[in-house]
Amino acid sequence: MDRPLPGFWCECWTEDLTDTPGQPTLRASFDAYSAPQADRWVATTLRTITPALDPDASDEAWHWLYFGRIRTRRALLRFEPCTVSVTQADTLITWTIRPVLFLPLARRRDAELPSCAYDFEPHATD
Repeated sequence: MDRPLPGFWCECWTEDLTDTPGQPTLRASFDAYSAPQADRWVATTLRTITPALDPDASDEAWHWLYFGRIRTRRALLRFEPCTVSVTQADTLITWTIRPVLFLPLARRRDAELPSCAYDFEPHATD
C-alpha cells in the first residue's frame, strides 16, 4: 500500500451546556474505511447508551436510528461530512464523521529499518 486510502474519521464529543463558553471534550475517535463502517460506529454507540438516556434524548437517538441513519449513509456514500447529536440533560453529545484520505506510513521489511533510522546517533549514557 503506497497510495492514500479513502475513508472516514469519526469522533464523539461532549459539551456541558451549562458552561460558558462551553469547551467540547473529545471522548472517542475511530477510523473507518467505508461508509457502512462509519455509520455503524455511531449506531452501535447510540444503541449502547440509549438505556441510560432520559426519555427526550432516547427519542432523539431512536429517531436517528430509524429515520436519520439512511440520510447519513447516503451522505457518506457521496463523501460528505455528517453530524449526529443528542442532548442528555445539560450535555450535548455529538458524533462527527468526515471523509479523509489515510496516508500510508513507512513500513519495515522484516527487521530492516528505513534508511533514515541510521542517521541518528544514540545518546551517551553518564
